[in-house]
Amino acid sequence: MNPINPFLLTGYVSPEFFCNRGEETAAMMAALRNGRSLTLISPRRMGKTGLIRHVFYQTTLSKAAKCYYIDLYQTDSLVLLVQKLGDAVLGSLDTTASSIVRRVSSFFKSLRPVITIDPVTGHPSFSINIQEDTAERSLAEILDYMQQSGKPCYVAFDEFQAVAGYADRNVEALLRAHIQHVTNVRFIFSGSQRHVLESMFTSASRPFYQSTQMMHLDAIAESAYYDFAKEKLESHGQHLPAAAFSYLYGQLSGHTWYVQTVLNRLYESSEPIISEQTVDRLLGNIVDENDATYHVFLNLLTSAQGRLLKAIAKEGTVTELLGHAFISAHNLGATSTVKSAAVALVEKEMLLQHSDAYQVYDRFFSLWLKREP
Repeated sequence: MNPINPFLLTGYVSPEFFCNRGEETAAMMAALRNGRSLTLISPRRMGKTGLIRHVFYQTTLSKAAKCYYIDLYQTDSLVLLVQKLGDAVLGSLDTTASSIVRRVSSFFKSLRPVITIDPVTGHPSFSINIQEDTAERSLAEILDYMQQSGKPCYVAFDEFQAVAGYADRNVEALLRAHIQHVTNVRFIFSGSQRHVLESMFTSASRPFYQSTQMMHLDAIAESAYYDFAKEKLESHGQHLPAAAFSYLYGQLSGHTWYVQTVLNRLYESSEPIISEQTVDRLLGNIVDENDATYHVFLNLLTSAQGRLLKAIAKEGTVTELLGHAFISAHNLGATSTVKSAAVALVEKEMLLQHSDAYQVYDRFFSLWLKREP
C-alpha cells in the first residue's frame, strides 16, 4: 500500500518514493555483481540506509541475489552480531517447506534453532539462541550455509563502526578471517562515524585493510532533489518554485532527512503556492517543537563547547576553526580550549567534520542555536 505522504521519513517502500541516487545505486550494484565488497560512509540521516534498501529492492526484484540487512546499532558483542545475522538468514527461509526445516535443523549444530508451529496457520518458524562460547562457531556455520546455498548473497552490516567498540578487541580479525573464505557472499559495511570506519578499512594495521571498495555518500544534488519534490507536490495540487526549494535546501545544507522532514510538512499543509516565507514558517514550527530538547542538549555541554557550537551555527560552516578571526569574532578564548571543545563535540556527534570544514550536525538544532543570544 502506498503511503499517504510521499516524503518518507523512515523505511523504504519502492523506487517511486526514493529520490535519485542513480549513480550511487549503479556503482553499488556493479561492485557487488563483480565480487567487490563495499564500505559506505555518510553522516547520519543522509540516506545511506535508504540507499542500501533501494539496492536490495532492485536486486531482489531481479532475483540476482539473496539480500540480508543487519543493523548493528547498539550492539556491543560478537554474540549480538551473530544473533542478528542468524535471525536475518533464517528469517528469510521458506519455513513452509518441510525439507528446508529438516535441512536447517541438521545443518546448524551450534545454533540449535528452535522450530515453533504457528497455532493458527500451522506454519513452522525459526528462532535461535546464540551462546557466548559458541558465537564464533555459529558465525562460521551461518556463512557456510550461505556458501553452500549456491546463490549470490549480499549482506549489509549497517552502523558497522559499532564493532570497533566491542569489549572483545579480536572481533575485527575474527570476522575478517571467516568472511574472506566465502566466495559467493559480498558485504556492505555501512556507517556514520567516518574517522572510525576509515581507520578500520584504510589502516594497514587493521584486519579489514584494503578489503573493500570505499564509497562516501554526500547530499543529493539540488537539481535532482528539486525535480523529485516538484513532481510529488504538483501531483498534490501544490506549486514549488525553484527559488523556494533552493532556499530550503540551502538552509539545511541539503541534508536529506531534514529536507525530507520539511517537504513532508509542506505536503501536509496543502498550501497551493509554496514560498520562502512558507518554508521559514515550517522551519520555525519544527524548531519550536524541539525547544525543550535543545535546551537539554545545550545544558549537557561545557560552557566552552556551548559557545563553540553557537558560533559555528551562526557562521553556518567554519573552515578556519582555529583561526584568529573566527575565535576573536565570537570571543571563544584560547586556541587550545577551542580545539579541545571541537574534538569533544565531534565525538559526541554534535559537530560534523568534513576535512577542515565544521557544521552543527543536527540542522534543526543549528537553526535554534542561530537564534539564541
